[in-house]
Amino acid sequence: MSRLLKVALVAFALYLPALTWAEAKVAVVDVQGAILNTDFAQQRISEVRDQGDYKKNKAEYDRLKSEGEALLKTYQKDAAIMSAEQKAASQQKLTSMQEDLDHVTGKLQQAEQVAGQALLQEMAPKVQEVLREIIEADGIDVLLQRQSVIHAEPEYSITVKVTDKLNQQMAQPQ
Repeated sequence: MSRLLKVALVAFALYLPALTWAEAKVAVVDVQGAILNTDFAQQRISEVRDQGDYKKNKAEYDRLKSEGEALLKTYQKDAAIMSAEQKAASQQKLTSMQEDLDHVTGKLQQAEQVAGQALLQEMAPKVQEVLREIIEADGIDVLLQRQSVIHAEPEYSITVKVTDKLNQQMAQPQ
């Protein structure tokens, strides 16, 4: 075999995987988003928001927010005529209200996160099944998590398709 032919074969062998990769069908999916956008998840989150503790915390959040906004407006309007002591007292009250608001916000977020994590665990097997079906049906060669991709055009996303299939599965009687 001539040296030129050997070099050409080696170059072709190295180029072949690049051709295969160029033809691979790539897709991205936001699994968490797909799950949380299902009708089932929305119902569960609504149930969490309808619980007494959550409603109480939400009412407290709304009260603190409106009181804080009113106090801030008053402070901004009257700051020029306030004494140093009045300014300090108003600032302290605003700081205290913000801390209370942050605490209540944390409780609300924690309740939703706990529900979200439970949903993710509960629906994980169904998601894996749906993903296998979509991968097979669409001939996907490479599936990437949306969070690990810097940029992907919307046509590469199968998230909505996953949500739709999950909705169909959850609607069917078990």
